[in-house]
Amino acid sequence: MNHNSTRPVGPLVIDIENITKDYVMGEEIVRALRGVSLQIHRNEYIAIMGPSGSGKSTLMNMLGCLDTPTSGRYEFNGRNVAEMDDDELAAIRNREIGFVFQTFNLLPRSTSLRNVELPLIYAGIDPETREEMAVRVLDEVGLGDRMNHKPNELSGGQRQRVAVARALVNNPSIILVTHERDIAAHARRTVHLRDGLIETDHAGFIPEVDLVALDRP
Repeated sequence: MNHNSTRPVGPLVIDIENITKDYVMGEEIVRALRGVSLQIHRNEYIAIMGPSGSGKSTLMNMLGCLDTPTSGRYEFNGRNVAEMDDDELAAIRNREIGFVFQTFNLLPRSTSLRNVELPLIYAGIDPETREEMAVRVLDEVGLGDRMNHKPNELSGGQRQRVAVARALVNNPSIILVTHERDIAAHARRTVHLRDGLIETDHAGFIPEVDLVALDRP
């Protein structure tokens, strides 16, 4: 793998070692990941890239605790993910990892404010506090005047910002953004997968943000 001389300075958030993932397709076994090792620190801005079938979506699901590896080790903030129960994994997905999906996955009948509040409802935050938190993050993404608008009353870019605000509202350790080419173009570290393996890993550091992992086709 190729690394430049700039190293991340934040604490280690994700540490995966020799991760594999096999899927059974009829009588055939498909090896989506064939021994991937990767370390990701806070304050990194990372794009995960690769052609179709490279294993990038499988890796993203692993990083987001949405799937489990066939073999290998995954530690999140120093804890072995394999030893966590369903409640602990759900807490990580809700509190530590913010997801921004390609289609944004906004609730069509809910306002921007209510969409952003959703992770806080799952986290058990009281109504007054979660509204304050949602208002603050919507202001931060420039949608303070669109809080009471529903998705069909917003432009595509505004819907994207609502989705980003929802991902940010819990102050997660990681933001996982899928298929956002414009954002990926600014990443300071690019991990390129091919045939279930890391082909190249060009590392860098950007101090202004937490970690953003991007799944780009």
